[in-house]
Amino acid sequence: MSPRIAGVLQLLALIAALALAYRPLGDYMARVYSSEKHYKPEKWIYKAIGANPTAEMRWPAYLRGVLAFSAVGVLFLYALQRLQGVLPGSLGFASIDPDQAFNTAASFVANTNWQSYAGEQAMGHVVQTGGLAVQNFVSAAVGMAVAVALVRGFARSRTGELGNFWADLVRGTVRILLPISVIGALVLVACGAIQNFAGIHEVGQFLGGTQQWNGGAVASQEVIKELGTNGGGYFNANSAHPFENPTPFSNLFEIFLILVIPFALTRTFGRMVGNLRQGYAILATMAVIWLGFTALMMWTEFAHHGPAFEVAGGAMEGKETRFGIGGSSIFAVASTLTSTGAVNSFHSSFTGFGGGIAMLGMQLGEIAPGGVGSGLYGMLVMAIIAVFIAGLMVGRTPEYLGKKIGTREIKLAACYILITPALVLCFTAAAMALPTPPHSMLNSGAHGFSEVLYAYTSGANNNGSAFAGLNADTQWFNTTIGLAMLLGRFLPMVFVLALAGSLAEQNPVPETAGTLRTDKPLYAGLLVGTIVIITGLTYFPALALGPLAEGLAS
Repeated sequence: MSPRIAGVLQLLALIAALALAYRPLGDYMARVYSSEKHYKPEKWIYKAIGANPTAEMRWPAYLRGVLAFSAVGVLFLYALQRLQGVLPGSLGFASIDPDQAFNTAASFVANTNWQSYAGEQAMGHVVQTGGLAVQNFVSAAVGMAVAVALVRGFARSRTGELGNFWADLVRGTVRILLPISVIGALVLVACGAIQNFAGIHEVGQFLGGTQQWNGGAVASQEVIKELGTNGGGYFNANSAHPFENPTPFSNLFEIFLILVIPFALTRTFGRMVGNLRQGYAILATMAVIWLGFTALMMWTEFAHHGPAFEVAGGAMEGKETRFGIGGSSIFAVASTLTSTGAVNSFHSSFTGFGGGIAMLGMQLGEIAPGGVGSGLYGMLVMAIIAVFIAGLMVGRTPEYLGKKIGTREIKLAACYILITPALVLCFTAAAMALPTPPHSMLNSGAHGFSEVLYAYTSGANNNGSAFAGLNADTQWFNTTIGLAMLLGRFLPMVFVLALAGSLAEQNPVPETAGTLRTDKPLYAGLLVGTIVIITGLTYFPALALGPLAEGLAS
């Protein structure tokens, strides 16, 4: 079987698996977030944290809950890393330096999982399991909670109440993420991923010496790393490491985990607003972009010319032979079009255009299908922008799901789409202008610029993947990328929740003959065009200096 056919068959199998899970998972999540029942373990958690799960919150209170919980998470994870040297289960590793501890704490709480360290050489079992893995669960649940709050803003009328953050956080963790993770971890262990608390041991003879390998609770962390669109690996090689991703089947299963909740949330959205067609329209938009990016990535990696490429069947540099070009390309697109950032190949070794496709996927806002929660609320903000543009073209007041999109709503949506590009471009410009940061670049010219642009794009968009040609373990990059991750995660949430509150307070607008049908293919096409045009106008000059220049020169 040719590598191209194998890649297409993997993609078809993935689509079939996602289609089978879409309806039951989407409906189940809608029931979870609409339920008034609280299970006993959940009541214990509410009692422990002093929360009243039945109290409705307006958007400022909901936001305070998000920010307070996340701030405590940053402080706890920072302290855990700084104290690692005196904690049991540290495997003899020293405490983490202040700048790197800040960067890592910000990274995992922001659902970014950017790593400027090698996991197997820096983090012991306590930090990995008690700190990083815990944040993999709760940071994902925070994103889902914010998305559900925005959905309630569309579904409710004449009230500013958006639900209860603590109830949404706990339910998302206990009822959705934990059960799927238990099943997924068993699948990964069956595939060969390790799950233990073994220490460091030496194995084999390599060029006259031995190699040290760590044990760890890898399978349980790997599954939530993908399911929660986190991305931080137990090992420096991430999902290219055989302990994390042993076989082609485990590779496809991990891609499925990355995509299943973000896609299924569109069904949850349709169910909660009482119009499944609206969910299908958002799903279609996400699917078109995802399939388009996957096809482009596979084409550019398979079609690269040259004798070495022809013998290998394509651009195999930096890719695992057990996954091939097809499995690596599908994984790279899934990882960068969501906020996952996990890698099973070396993105810096992709072709010039291939690296640009990965970068552009993040710059779209990671909304196709995006991260758990963040992809849905990002796409809904884009839907509001598209409705506004359509309203301008026909001279009507824009409406979406029975809510008028007025001055306040469009300002909040505009702030949302502007904040991340501002962070990416300003930090990249500062890094290239100052004398010290460029010393961290492994390459010069267009590829070196792409390394820096990719790093800040990944950080501000809460992705976490890297070109890996950049030495980011410096005070400058640890601090600035840490700030980009925190600002890129929580500033957009401010605008999303304010938008949700504004929508929830409105009276419903009756549908008329002149109302734009937002559940039709025409609107889905308009939404795709809006996303591409906004991203292109924002990032094209920077992309022209980096991956486009490199791709045209190769």
